[in-house]
Amino acid sequence: MGIFLGRKSKRREDNTSSGSIPEEKILDQRDFQKYDLYKKGINSMSNEKFEDAVRSFELALRLDSKYVDAWIKKGYSHFHLGEYNSAIACYDKALEIDINNVEPWNLKGLAYYRLRNYDKAIASCEKAIDVNPNEAMVWYNYACYLVLSGRIDEGLEALKRSIEIDINYAKKSVRDRDFESARAEEGFRRIIEVVVLESIRQGYNYVGKIVWITGMDRQDVEEAAMRLTLKGLLIRREKKGLTSKEEYYEMAKEIADKVGYAKHTSFLKGSKTISAPLQELKDISELIGNAKISVDKGELQLTIEALEKLISPAQHGNAMVEQFFDEHRDLRLFDIRLKDKGQEYLNSHKTDIISLLSDIDVKIRGNIISRSASEQG
Repeated sequence: MGIFLGRKSKRREDNTSSGSIPEEKILDQRDFQKYDLYKKGINSMSNEKFEDAVRSFELALRLDSKYVDAWIKKGYSHFHLGEYNSAIACYDKALEIDINNVEPWNLKGLAYYRLRNYDKAIASCEKAIDVNPNEAMVWYNYACYLVLSGRIDEGLEALKRSIEIDINYAKKSVRDRDFESARAEEGFRRIIEVVVLESIRQGYNYVGKIVWITGMDRQDVEEAAMRLTLKGLLIRREKKGLTSKEEYYEMAKEIADKVGYAKHTSFLKGSKTISAPLQELKDISELIGNAKISVDKGELQLTIEALEKLISPAQHGNAMVEQFFDEHRDLRLFDIRLKDKGQEYLNSHKTDIISLLSDIDVKIRGNIISRSASEQG
């Protein structure tokens, strides 16, 4: 009897073990399924099959109704289908879960823009800016909506802020029809001047080349170049050919030292590097020195803050991309890993991070020495 009961008991345990799945395993399976559906939705979006994408995201959300990224991407798929109210409803769902997420606020503004409800588009951008005031795209969209609603001065101020964070938005704005009503304003003419000056800084010093890379009207480029010449920021030169003369522009030395300039490194190939302003190079070098100390001491937060200053477009990111493209990419990866994995990652990768920072610093110091010597000469 005892043996029989023992066998019965054992059989009951086996049935329990084989007939039910641990809760952790169920969660793992559900996570795998929702991620798989999410990836299918992304693939459908990339192939412009937005109805299929919506279905995939809906299935993922059945498994996890708080899947913020799925709500956002579902909204964006509705947006591309012209279903703007459905898109807004999805962004609202995402914001119910994470109110401090910049992306749905920005995309919600874009949907209201398509509905020509500029007041609500502006309000959405203002919420996004409250969350993160360093998002250039949000400031740019905010500028568009303000100008379209007739608030031109405020719009130009917002546009300037986007350009301060990322100079590429200057080039975008001069081709954007949303700013048509602001083109006669002095503030917008200055932005055109910024685009021309930036083009010349990058080595595109002929009017034809500037027109080609910016898409601006030739007259706008010529007028901006003339104004910059009268202000003493540009110098007009002539290059004599066999049968004609060609005009081109150079930056005045004072402004070139402040904003940097294109330096040709190969006469035959025409390759060039962008030299950052001397003072910015010195600032970056000092920042790298502080970052190395933080890494060596294992100070996680100070290290992340230092890397953010080196990679952020609002700080030294643009100069780092122009001068050290590969190193900038590696710094971004370290920054992401440090935020994800924290102190343990910093402790195990100190040598790698310090080595990368040291390599950048050696190049910067060499640039500073050569620039300083040329200025003294």
